[in-house]
Amino acid sequence: MPIAAWLVLVASQVAFAMETVYQEPGEFLEQNLSGCQKQVLWLKKDTKSRIEKLVDHPFPGVRVRYCEKEGKTAWVLDEIGKTEPITSGIIIDQGRVEQVRVLVFRESRGSEVHRDAFTRQYENAALEDDQSLDRYIDGITGATMSVSAVNRQVKLALLLDEVVREKADDR
Repeated sequence: MPIAAWLVLVASQVAFAMETVYQEPGEFLEQNLSGCQKQVLWLKKDTKSRIEKLVDHPFPGVRVRYCEKEGKTAWVLDEIGKTEPITSGIIIDQGRVEQVRVLVFRESRGSEVHRDAFTRQYENAALEDDQSLDRYIDGITGATMSVSAVNRQVKLALLLDEVVREKADDR
């Protein structure tokens, strides 16, 4: 392949994978959990193992930042769709999803996951004992990997909220 053709191909892929910011993470927190207290959840070995089993890949880092107010937790999480991270904000209230919002989308396909018609499916969802969601989430044709990424984010937020509530019960 001539170098010029290769450069055009690479440049076109980069152009398609532009970052779309639907809402800044700070704005999401202010709008949905105004005045929340910023916290850090340090991940013990067993928790990290649970997370890696849930998301089916190694989980980087030893801590996760979140916000908490009146029993609700807010999580801003990144998860790879096909090749790029998708950033979502998730509000959990006592082990149930209150809201999911795709904040930043960086993939070339699958941006439909940011639409309210898709994210509303998660409202009031919880984790089952087998770490699956307690409801079916209808996918989007052509956005399978983005849908899977958001599913993993929601399940992760629910698991992390569970860990936070367990810690609070131990006090």
